[in-house]
Amino acid sequence: MSASVFLHPDLPACAVGDIVVVGGSEGHHAMAVQRLRAGERVDVVDGRGTRVTGLVDATSTPRELRVCVESIVHEAARLPRIVVVQAIPKSDRGELAVELLTEVGVDAIVPWQAEHCVARWSGDRGMKAHGRWVTTAREATKQSRRSHIPDVEPACTTSELLVRVREAVGRGAQVWMLHEAADAGIPSVSDAAEIWLIVGPEGGISPHEVTELVAAGAVPVRLGLTVFRSSSAGTVAAAVVSTLTGRWSDVHARMT
Repeated sequence: MSASVFLHPDLPACAVGDIVVVGGSEGHHAMAVQRLRAGERVDVVDGRGTRVTGLVDATSTPRELRVCVESIVHEAARLPRIVVVQAIPKSDRGELAVELLTEVGVDAIVPWQAEHCVARWSGDRGMKAHGRWVTTAREATKQSRRSHIPDVEPACTTSELLVRVREAVGRGAQVWMLHEAADAGIPSVSDAAEIWLIVGPEGGISPHEVTELVAAGAVPVRLGLTVFRSSSAGTVAAAVVSTLTGRWSDVHARMT
């Protein structure tokens, strides 16, 4: 079984043999909830690619995880960078989408207030909903043993998304709009450094939005013969891209 992962956003510079201290709710969860014991191996990550592996030190307390450092690795982000534009699903399916996208390894998630979205983010409600997505990404990062937390960006409108798609295409990114009526499946992947996947809401991307997104440079693609839920389509597409581009081929890289 792989080592448990704990997050330390302010991970200090350290060397083999040093003690890294994880306090607060994270340290309490490690020692009082998971009941780790001295000598167990754990990973501590900063969410930006640094991974410290070591053994739980005997001086740990119920509220403080102390780790004796055995190795330090700085893991580069995988290429191509995968950005998923996720139309905001209803109820808790948004958090489910974020959890799955984080587990599959995407680099950034952009909430999209599409025309047919049932859920609407505005004011305090929108801020709280965005905060839940951020928290979900953080927890899923640890569960999936990642060292990079995906960026959960502020929600964007369709007009804002069109600007961002044009900018992405302008710098050489491939932008694919997942649509069940598209004629073609996901094409062969070139050497683009960035791939965007646009996922519509439960009610589908409106014809007007489809027209504007295509004009901005997005390419409609279809995922097989079945129709996926909004909360799962991005994960499936990201898995396909990760396979086609080799992001998943070096399974030993995370353990180096």
